[in-house]
Amino acid sequence: MPVWQAMYDEVESRDFLIIAVAQESRGVETAREFIEEANPSYLCLIDQTHQVADLYNMVNVPNAVWIDEFGKIVRPSETAGSHDAFRSMDRQDFSQTDEALDLASRAQATYMDAVKDWATNGATAENAYDVSAAKRHVQLPSESTSLAHANFRLGVYLRLNGKELEGDKFLAAAIDLHPDSWNMFRQAMNLRDIGQVMGLAADQEFFDRVDALGEKRYYPAPNIKGFPSEPGYDPKI
Repeated sequence: MPVWQAMYDEVESRDFLIIAVAQESRGVETAREFIEEANPSYLCLIDQTHQVADLYNMVNVPNAVWIDEFGKIVRPSETAGSHDAFRSMDRQDFSQTDEALDLASRAQATYMDAVKDWATNGATAENAYDVSAAKRHVQLPSESTSLAHANFRLGVYLRLNGKELEGDKFLAAAIDLHPDSWNMFRQAMNLRDIGQVMGLAADQEFFDRVDALGEKRYYPAPNIKGFPSEPGYDPKI
């Protein structure tokens, strides 16, 4: 959030607005501490049922969608400046090499510069799509994806209403139907309280799934000029 706040401070006067949406099935209180700690001046919402992910076909965070002043999508959902360099971190102390940190920093700066360019120059910005290009880049949800979101919402509802085992069955079905959704996977993991009660187990479960990607990216690189495309990690680690 600090990076987004710094960028927002530069372009807010150009009638530019950031709307941040926390996809947090555990509700307001879980997300509140992170939002309050960041103390952003832009709007922050909490989406407990992941409707934004469903509507915009988001599979991870941070994802971003560029929407112009006419309500038209200029860039569909994409990775918002994060990079797979984190995959090379030491799993014991979570340290990273200088090379990995540099890659992540360059990726973030490149994406933020692209957003600032768009906020300043609008439709003439280098990375702004016209209508036809935006349509070509939209990834429409499949029937399986739509069914996954329905299972996910039902699973969350059941879990939050005391029917944990039944809810977990629907959450597992959602993940099977939409394996690309890291949002669903992480939220199911968090709802089982692994992240709070069994932190090491949660870390291991997450990294096991990341490692299973092999050479497939966790954060697909956005089609932004200058964005570092080299993975910056050894998939064999």
